[in-house]
Amino acid sequence: MDEIHVPSHFLCPISLQLMKDPVTLSTGITYDRENIEKWLFSFQNKTCPVTKSSLLETDLNNLTPNHTLRRLIQSWCTLNASFGVERIPTPKSPIDRTQILKLINETKKFPEKQHSCLVKLRSIVFESERNKKCLESAGAIDFLALTMKNNSNSSSLSEAAIEILFHLNPSEVHIKSLINNESIQFIESLFHVLKHGSYQSRGYATMLLKSAFEVSDPIQLISVKKALFEELMRVLIDKISQQASKAALKLIVELLPWGRNRIKAVEGGAVLVLIELLFDVSERRACELILTGLDQLCGCAEGRAELLNHGAGVAIVSKKILRVSHVASDRGVRILSSICRYSANSRVLHEMLQVGAVSKLCLVLQVDSNFKTKEKAKEILKLHSSVWKNSTCIPVPLLSSYP
Repeated sequence: MDEIHVPSHFLCPISLQLMKDPVTLSTGITYDRENIEKWLFSFQNKTCPVTKSSLLETDLNNLTPNHTLRRLIQSWCTLNASFGVERIPTPKSPIDRTQILKLINETKKFPEKQHSCLVKLRSIVFESERNKKCLESAGAIDFLALTMKNNSNSSSLSEAAIEILFHLNPSEVHIKSLINNESIQFIESLFHVLKHGSYQSRGYATMLLKSAFEVSDPIQLISVKKALFEELMRVLIDKISQQASKAALKLIVELLPWGRNRIKAVEGGAVLVLIELLFDVSERRACELILTGLDQLCGCAEGRAELLNHGAGVAIVSKKILRVSHVASDRGVRILSSICRYSANSRVLHEMLQVGAVSKLCLVLQVDSNFKTKEKAKEILKLHSSVWKNSTCIPVPLLSSYP
């Protein structure tokens, strides 16, 4: 292809590659279908890339196949076959909303066809971004959520449904609609997959639950069970995927401030799991989320007790201060502040000296860190100055910064 001249009108204006399925916009400009659909649907642009003209919603859903140009490209490929140019195949017609509606309605009438229906929907959703829009407009999101609910005893069907639903990437409006539809029992269905599904399905369930609770009402946030925290801890322990772990951490941080969720999380093993994760975490945002979660959990006596019962709880929190980010340092200092204010005894204060937590607080005062973080560190050091100030555990150069 590098050695022969390709007619410029055979090239997609977006990718500058030979078009395989040329389609024309209402502006008269022709693009390769895959590239223009990515431009319109994945990147959610509402303009023609070449003319910059605004496109109406009807324009987005009406990409006209340019059969004449496609045949010319195919003929050109055939003529240049001796140069190694492969003939582009004739593309199949894109699926439309009517076909999807027919498939879904037929499956509703004949439940025994559910498996074949899900197989077809899966192939459709992975074909293009345009197909996702067609599925969404045909009611596939509600259909898949209902399939999950009605097949809780059939892991293959519920897991196939959740995979398609995840890749459809439902909007906040759709998610909220699913939550508020009592007949679908969306959150309950997701929790069932989270508890009983395969690794991959549990990952999908975690990410969809995060999306669901982000748009939930306070009553729904307060009403979560301890079992949810237990399952989220399993996701973190099993390390299903980085994406699933991040979603689980974000969901935990989202839920902890509500009602008695901190105590439920402590009972679900959250403190010990988060501390263990701190030993191996290297990604900045994940570390910040873990420390934020521990900070929230240390807001209750049960959480502080669990952290102090862990042999390395104070040590690992102290270690992360000044090593990750300003946010991580702030959360680490806040955790130490909660311990020093409400759970300090002679053993705890001595441990903080031994593991270098007090030295780290002195360092916080010396470096360029957040003003509030410095004030919090200074407050802690003053609070127990009678115990720490004359200790040999504090390096001499740091004593000058002791408030």
